[in-house]
Amino acid sequence: MRLLSARLIISLIIGVTLVSLCSSYYEVLVQKRGLRRDVQRSDAMLGDSLARNVERDLEKNALQTLHRTVQRYANRENLAGLAVYSPEGNVIEVTAALAPLMNTPPAVASQAVRDDRDADAFQKLGTTSVHIVAVPLHGQGKVLGVLAIVHDVSYIRAQSLRIWRETFLSALAHVVLIALITLLIVRWSIEGPIARTAHWMRALRTGRAASTRIKVPDLDLFRPLAREVATFAESLTTARSAAETEARLREEGQSQWTADRLAVHVRARLQDGRLFVVSNREPYRHIRKGRSWEVTVPPSGLVTALEPVLCACDGTWVAHGNGDADLETVDQHDRLRVPPEDPRYTLRRVWLTKEEEQGYYYGFANEGLWPLCHIAHTRPIFRADDWSHYQAVNRKFADALLEEMEGTERPVVLVQDYHFALVPRMIKQKRPDARVAIFWHIPWPNPEAFSICPWQRELVDGLLGADLIGFHVQSHCNNFLQTADRIVESRIDWEHFSIQRHDHVTSVRPFPISVDFTELPSEPADQPAFVERSGLLKTLGVEAAFLGVGVDRLDYTKGILERFLAIERFLEKYPKYQGQFSFVQIGAPSRTHIKRYHDLQAEVEAEAERINWRYQKDDWKPIVLLNRQHSHKEIQPYYRAADLCLVTSLHDGMNLVAKEFIAARHDERGVLVLSIFTGAARELRDALQVNPYDIDQTAEAIRAALEMEPEEKQARMQRMRRSLREHNVYFWAGSLVAELCELRLDTRELGNEASRRGASVGVR
Repeated sequence: MRLLSARLIISLIIGVTLVSLCSSYYEVLVQKRGLRRDVQRSDAMLGDSLARNVERDLEKNALQTLHRTVQRYANRENLAGLAVYSPEGNVIEVTAALAPLMNTPPAVASQAVRDDRDADAFQKLGTTSVHIVAVPLHGQGKVLGVLAIVHDVSYIRAQSLRIWRETFLSALAHVVLIALITLLIVRWSIEGPIARTAHWMRALRTGRAASTRIKVPDLDLFRPLAREVATFAESLTTARSAAETEARLREEGQSQWTADRLAVHVRARLQDGRLFVVSNREPYRHIRKGRSWEVTVPPSGLVTALEPVLCACDGTWVAHGNGDADLETVDQHDRLRVPPEDPRYTLRRVWLTKEEEQGYYYGFANEGLWPLCHIAHTRPIFRADDWSHYQAVNRKFADALLEEMEGTERPVVLVQDYHFALVPRMIKQKRPDARVAIFWHIPWPNPEAFSICPWQRELVDGLLGADLIGFHVQSHCNNFLQTADRIVESRIDWEHFSIQRHDHVTSVRPFPISVDFTELPSEPADQPAFVERSGLLKTLGVEAAFLGVGVDRLDYTKGILERFLAIERFLEKYPKYQGQFSFVQIGAPSRTHIKRYHDLQAEVEAEAERINWRYQKDDWKPIVLLNRQHSHKEIQPYYRAADLCLVTSLHDGMNLVAKEFIAARHDERGVLVLSIFTGAARELRDALQVNPYDIDQTAEAIRAALEMEPEEKQARMQRMRRSLREHNVYFWAGSLVAELCELRLDTRELGNEASRRGASVGVR
């Protein structure tokens, strides 16, 4: 660092000196030109005025008068003297000081006589720098002689030397000040942050500061380096945490799925193949913010699960680009390398028109398939135009995926959710060598319910193009097998849970999705749960002893209205909790373009207001409705502080809120009240399971949760966390990809080969 400081200071000294010299040289030139112009202007004026007097004396041959006129100017400041010459070059009159030096006319005087016009020149006269102006003298229609005015300009050189001297002293002072300031800058802005960073990295290397975070303001001068160092720190911390977790689990004889283990597991299964993911929602979204844009990551377990796999095999994620700055961040092929801080896989964005998005997403997918698959008593709406858009968008995504797969051997494709039921068949028709799976994140209804859809056959046929179809629970798999058996010509293998259609076999399996689970919180709470609870309620302007929480999109399948009715019934039956129990409902607005969702939002707000009006008093109210989008980080304190979490979905494929609540409870406290109509209810047996339509049963569950003994709370939470630890989101992704990679793809070829052999035998 000292060598760097010395080099920096020497470089600055040399640079400042050179700049000062160049600046001074230019300033001297400008000053010199200005002084010379002043001399020329004043001498020219003097020559014009004096020439008339001299001409008059010469015309009259008044030499005495001429002598007095010339001698009168002999002692003027900076005027060396005057001289008058005849046209032949003889001296007519000259001042005493110039007599020894100008007994013959200077060249400029001869030039003035020859050209019959004024002339001037800067020259040396002896050792003195002078300026000579020669003015022709006229009379009687001819040139009578020439007047030479000699000006001493040696002061100009003195002025230039003064400027050089002052510049040198100024440059010297600047160099000293700059050297001192540079030393201070290096010490405070460079040496200090670098020393702190080195100390921090040493702590990371030795494992003494695994949770340390870079303070970016300390590295403002090295912004690009700061980002890389922060990424390095996060990677190192994550790797050390994963290694410690693996070591601890090996010691305990357990095995936990982590992002690193998933990457290794999938890489071994894929070998030299590549993974391609198709989903409606993109993993990274660019949003305009003023004149720039920022990157947002949707709170999705799908991104958490699949990103390590894509990073491990340099895969591609195909998704709808709907951020208002998405188009500005892709290349000419609509591609973008992500994650932004450490690009390791490709995001391919597909663009949709407003009409396509309205018909495919809001129309067929969310007004048709969503209510059809959820038994939530909302009538599905099917329109022919929406179906046309759904087909067109599925084709657009399939074409984009096929373009990305071009040149890839043994591609593996994961299609996500009910938005793309037709994509598997489209892919298989063009790339039969591809392994294709689709995971259906919502429930699959019984055959009678699904038969409502006018295009049931096309949807099922599209899904059966996949080699593997995944659902959350076995009952949804059974429903799909029954639906396929009824709707399309196929052969159902109930023993192996597979469907054969047109010599292609599709396996149907349950893969319960989960959340990321860590033994220790990434951001440990600074305070116990009851203190954090008090702080949260204070920020909401509410005083209460007990806190319940619900986290949902404002969707009619989530049972939010039934939940509010259960809270009202609970306060009716157990008035001692009035003024003591408050419930915070975090409700993110969703699909507000659809009338049913718009109406639901108004209904939820009205119901919360009605119940609050009935019971609210002083600084307490029973329901606090937070009707806006919340980040995962904002929700975590509510999970940690709540006495209970209410998940009352009327029908749900899984419901990850239940699992997020359990993952957040590192204190092994809190109670989960869970609807029996969620996929999560199959795994989380230690939750208080309720029928959300039974308002009294849910009210009793709230009371039981609040009055449960601490030991029982801890035992229940420990068992649920153990289940979550063993079956986290990485286990889900690893199981799905492994199952897909182990399937045989030669069924069609074997069938065709057998047919050909049979035909040959018949001919013989």
